[in-house]
Amino acid sequence: MADPSLAFSAPATHPVQSTGREPLLGGDLRDQAVWVDEAVCIGCRYCAHVATNTFVVEPHLGRSRAIRQDGDSTERIQEAIDTCPVDCIHWVPFESLEALKRDLVRQNLQARPQG
Repeated sequence: MADPSLAFSAPATHPVQSTGREPLLGGDLRDQAVWVDEAVCIGCRYCAHVATNTFVVEPHLGRSRAIRQDGDSTERIQEAIDTCPVDCIHWVPFESLEALKRDLVRQNLQARPQG
């Protein structure tokens, strides 16, 4: 496993330029959806810093959550997945999202300690 602190030493990249092919603009949807296994997430926020339009750290539980499937490019989301130190972000079939959400609710997760 790579050192998570390396995420902070990575060179800054220029913002991804819109191509006009994004799903929001009528482009093709990607083949799979992105899903965060919140039971495994440690709330490091790396993914939310890399793909700011896709991930957010839920304030009560302190875990990352994918809030938009069309927020960032596939490459940017994959970069965010690659920064995750606990490998809790996965590509899943869109058809699996509802079942995954139901399973998450049933887990009754506890809030992560702050600080």
